[in-house]
Amino acid sequence: MALMTSDLTMTDALNSMGENILLADLNYDLVWMNDEAKKLFTDIAPLFGYEHADDLIGKNMDDFYVNEGSQLGKVDKLTEKHQARINLKDQFVADTVITPLRNREGEMNYYIIMIMDITLKTEEEERKDHLIESLSIPILKVWEHAVAVPLIGDLDEKRVDHLMSSLLKECTEGDVEYALIDLSGIHTFNDQFSRHLKQLNQSLQLVGTECLVVGITPKLALSFQYFDKGLKTFKNTYAGLRYIIQHDS
Repeated sequence: MALMTSDLTMTDALNSMGENILLADLNYDLVWMNDEAKKLFTDIAPLFGYEHADDLIGKNMDDFYVNEGSQLGKVDKLTEKHQARINLKDQFVADTVITPLRNREGEMNYYIIMIMDITLKTEEEERKDHLIESLSIPILKVWEHAVAVPLIGDLDEKRVDHLMSSLLKECTEGDVEYALIDLSGIHTFNDQFSRHLKQLNQSLQLVGTECLVVGITPKLALSFQYFDKGLKTFKNTYAGLRYIIQHDS
């Protein structure tokens, strides 16, 4: 490695950064890794059939990815910093930053690969599922002691369980007296949906929250075969809010 000062080399500098840093040549072959990266790849090396992190030196970086050639084709034309998420042997997901390293003449001779974060793929998928679930059915506060829940798409068992769990928690912890269930994003109504809605209404009653169904479109109304007569229904959210304001004052 090039000498930076009389007592500090580039190796010393890269080792002191506390990040996982790899160095690859223009063929994208791994030529060096800092001490932090060695700790990381000591655990990962066996997945690729190697015993130690040092055994990976000289190997092409694309051999580590699920789709060979996926990164080399990109870095071959790379002129500036490139950030990407890569999949390591379908086991790990990693966020990387690849930066071309040039000499004093401006010629590119190496790539520095910094691995910012690495996560088990299963953990990443669970995190995505949790995010999708939390965003799939938002609970919006629309008035004091009142929330609105816009439903969109089909309500399967998993979404219903998530909805009831989240909504009941919100109603008990937030002292919610009214829950507006907005059906304007629902296109068809069947027996299963009716059963879910009835179950939701009964659960809300148990925690002292009144369930108000709003946004029933003419098309949705025509698809009703059975509807719980115990549910209060309103044409739209505005009508439901007006009911809440009148009874809350």
